[in-house]
Amino acid sequence: MSVNPKRDESSVAAGYAPDVRERLERDAKEIIGRYPKTRSALLPLLHLVQSEDGYVTDRGQEFCAEMLGLSKAEVVGVSTFYTMYKRRPMGEYHVGVCINTLCAVMGGDQIWDELSEHVGVGHDETTSDGRISLERLECNAACDFAPVMMVNWEFFDDQTPASAKQLVDDLRDGKEVHPTRGPKKLCTFKEASRILSGLPDGLAGDGPAAAGASLEGLRIAKARGWTAPAKGETQ
Repeated sequence: MSVNPKRDESSVAAGYAPDVRERLERDAKEIIGRYPKTRSALLPLLHLVQSEDGYVTDRGQEFCAEMLGLSKAEVVGVSTFYTMYKRRPMGEYHVGVCINTLCAVMGGDQIWDELSEHVGVGHDETTSDGRISLERLECNAACDFAPVMMVNWEFFDDQTPASAKQLVDDLRDGKEVHPTRGPKKLCTFKEASRILSGLPDGLAGDGPAAAGASLEGLRIAKARGWTAPAKGETQ
């Protein structure tokens, strides 16, 4: 049976403790200062409060509204539109399985079916131990490595049902796992949300950014002398 971690209602309804609010305000002001219009910082600020609470809480939305001079309704309208902002507690590891066209025909649908049965939760649900949240993703923007999974938005390429289940088992057992590309260290969901708010972890240049499948097209183009049309040219 699939279940989601229970909210600590007293905590999320009471507002932030003074020391937490002071830290959030400091980070929020840094983020807001990057934008010519204050309201433009709403998306990263939603990631910021999600990094604190593990999902977008009422108090998080109220904080964003206050910092940006927006109404609560304006903030809610944005936070409920984008799927990266979660409205209920997330697991430590957000596992996304791409089921878009190419990944699906390469095995993504089978990976999803077997993985969902293996962990006992469905789309946008979290295991009872609070470790894994599972989601069907429409595209991971990594078709050359299909079928692809992401854990806290880091890539795990060329997956199979067996490797996907092993990956999740390792995460639940607290074992160290390494993304195929990007930083070698896999961050938590809260840490990933903080990075998405625009507050880097210093690991952006860590690990490979591309691999052979991505570079093969470039190699072929260079070998055959193919180039993109110059500006104004038509084909």
